[in-house]
Amino acid sequence: MTLHQIVVGGRRPGPRLLITAGVHGDEFEPMVAVRELAEELRGAELRGTVVLVPVVNEPALAVGRRTADDGLDLARTCPGSEAGSTTERIAAALSQAIGAADYYVDLHTGGAALRLLPLAGYMLHHDPAILDVQRAMAAAFNLPFVWGTTPQLEGRSLSVARDAGVPAIYAEHGGGGGFDRAVVDDYRQGCLNVMRRLGLLEGSVAPNPAQQRIEDARPESGHLQVRHPAPADGLFLPSVALGQVVREGEPLGAVLHVSSGRRVNVCAECTGFVAMLRAAPRVEQGMGLAVVIEGSPPPTQRPS
Repeated sequence: MTLHQIVVGGRRPGPRLLITAGVHGDEFEPMVAVRELAEELRGAELRGTVVLVPVVNEPALAVGRRTADDGLDLARTCPGSEAGSTTERIAAALSQAIGAADYYVDLHTGGAALRLLPLAGYMLHHDPAILDVQRAMAAAFNLPFVWGTTPQLEGRSLSVARDAGVPAIYAEHGGGGGFDRAVVDDYRQGCLNVMRRLGLLEGSVAPNPAQQRIEDARPESGHLQVRHPAPADGLFLPSVALGQVVREGEPLGAVLHVSSGRRVNVCAECTGFVAMLRAAPRVEQGMGLAVVIEGSPPPTQRPS
């Protein structure tokens, strides 16, 4: 399996930065952002090399779903296998590209099923030097929320980068179906800011004093799909909004069994702000419905 890569080489030597989109086939804005970055960088005074992959998971995009026909989540399948299924082979190719990079940025949205506050995240790497670089990259991306989470999650692009000693961040923004031009613009500018911070492009990145950073090393922190699991099959009817502050025990919504009319409330597991909500109403028992992050909510506006 070969990834379609766009390699933009600078006139001066420097680091190799990998930027990927489309790990999931229903996350469209990052794909457009990476294509636009490719055009923008062709005339730039670049130091080093930027490797752009607009669509990692082309078979999933072809069917318009999060996963390819084998049903495996690419973000749980790394480092994959060259002799495996479609997704396993893609994971092996992605892992090889990550291992060849000096830095890595992985762009996501909530896809068709989820909606998320804009955030840049990273694993809390055991190596302090790598962790400091990741913190700087995530801050430079200039989204309102920066989130450091457990380094123990496996199967992901960032776990490959962790094991390879490659400083890496990911971004989440929007989702819920459709297309949001603002996400494309935020991602383009965020990637350019990271390039400036790493010295691939000239210029500095103005710090955002209102940016909120939270680090949480507890097990499963950063695993979005397991928080507030649906108590039953049915329709999830949220009663809160993204960014809203909730208290432990307050309802986030309810799961309605339409035939019987039975409603089961879903209540906040902690006090904090809502960072993710399931957008697709139909849910099955055990599906994650919401993420509440302990701490103060991030600012609603980002500097231009």
